[in-house]
Amino acid sequence: MLLIPCPHCGPRPELEFSYGGEAHIARPRQPAELDDAAWANFLYTRRNTKGAHAERWRHARGCGRFFNVLRDTTSDKILTSYPVGAPRPDPRAADSAAPESAR
Repeated sequence: MLLIPCPHCGPRPELEFSYGGEAHIARPRQPAELDDAAWANFLYTRRNTKGAHAERWRHARGCGRFFNVLRDTTSDKILTSYPVGAPRPDPRAADSAAPESAR
């Protein structure tokens, strides 16, 4: 089981959270102007990175807030968590700054 560090509540078991998909995906400003192919691309095309991956999570059984997690997909290790709206941290810096409980 993952121990996910909520930036608002601290580390909690993954059972308290809901996965929200890839982080930092901006909704189109004028979605009505997109053709079907562009809309399908926005809805379904995501990066499938090996290594550090930014994900959105919601602390559903806690504070109820959304936040982002930088997780290494090869090891499942959580590098860091940060509030929505904050820029994605550098994975190398995040790995060295992650608390021992999140590693």
